[in-house]
Amino acid sequence: MASYKTHTIHSDHPDKVRMLVLETDEVHPDTHEETGSFGVVLSELLTKAGEEHDPSLGIETVMQYVVEPEGGKVPSVEDVGDDIHAILITGSCWDAHGDDEWIHKLMKFIKNIWTKRPDIRFTGICFGHQIICRTLGSKIEPEPSGQWELAHTAISLSSVGQSLFDVPSTQDKIHLHQMHLDSVVDAPSPETSDLLPKGTKIHVWGKSEHTGVQGVYIHKRLFTTQGHMEFEEKHVKRQLEMRVESGSVSKESADEAAERADWMHDGLLVAQAVLRFFHGDDDDVE
Repeated sequence: MASYKTHTIHSDHPDKVRMLVLETDEVHPDTHEETGSFGVVLSELLTKAGEEHDPSLGIETVMQYVVEPEGGKVPSVEDVGDDIHAILITGSCWDAHGDDEWIHKLMKFIKNIWTKRPDIRFTGICFGHQIICRTLGSKIEPEPSGQWELAHTAISLSSVGQSLFDVPSTQDKIHLHQMHLDSVVDAPSPETSDLLPKGTKIHVWGKSEHTGVQGVYIHKRLFTTQGHMEFEEKHVKRQLEMRVESGSVSKESADEAAERADWMHDGLLVAQAVLRFFHGDDDDVE
C-alpha cells in the first residue's frame, strides 16, 4: 500500500479487518486540529465500536485523500492490496451528481473494485452513500424545494434495518446527524445497473421525512448511510458555520439546527453495525 499518501492506524487485535478510507473532504481547520481528519475520526469511532462488541472486533485503517483538484489522488485497482477487506467513502461538500473529472474517476474506481474485488465490502457516508449508489445506477438529486436535512434527525427503520442494528422489534427509529441537500432518489437495482445481477436483493434500511433512502444494504457487499455516524456537536456546528459562510444554508436554518447539535444520537450503534458487516457477523441478514 505504499502508494497511499497518508498514515495507517494499526490494531493489535488478532481478528481484524483492514479498511481503506477514501476521504472526499477536509474537516473545518479548528476541528482538524482537535480531532484530525474525517478518516481519523471514523477510525477511532469504529475502533471504539469494536472494543465494545462482545467478543471485541478489530479494525485497521489506511487513509487516502482523493479530491484531485485539492491535491488528492483517486487510487487505481492495482493500488488496493489483497490485505484490504473494506472501503469506506466519507462525506463531502462536493456534489455526488456532479460531472467533475475526479468524481467520474472515483466512480470508475468503485466500478472496477466492485467487479474485480468481490471480496471487498463497501460503505459510504452522505456523499459516499450517494456516489456508490450513483455508480450502481441510482439517481442523485437536490431536494426539489431546496430544503436541507440538518443536524439531529429521526430515521424510521425497516425490518432489515432493525436486524442490522440489532435493536428490539419494538424500536422502529434511530437518530443521526444529517448535513445534506442532495439525496438518493431511488435505490440501486439490477434494472438500472449491470453491476447488480438479476435477483440481487437491495434493501433500504431506513427513511426520514426528508429522505426516502437513508441507507442501502446488499448482502456481503454494501451498507451505506446518509446520516453521519461520526458527527458530534462540534462537527455539526462547524459544518453549519461553513455552509452559512458559503451561502448554501440560511443563518436561520443553521441556528435552528445548531440547537439540536448536542442531542444524543446513535452514531456508535451505526458504527457497530458497519463493523459487524465488515467482519461478516451479520451475513445471515438477507
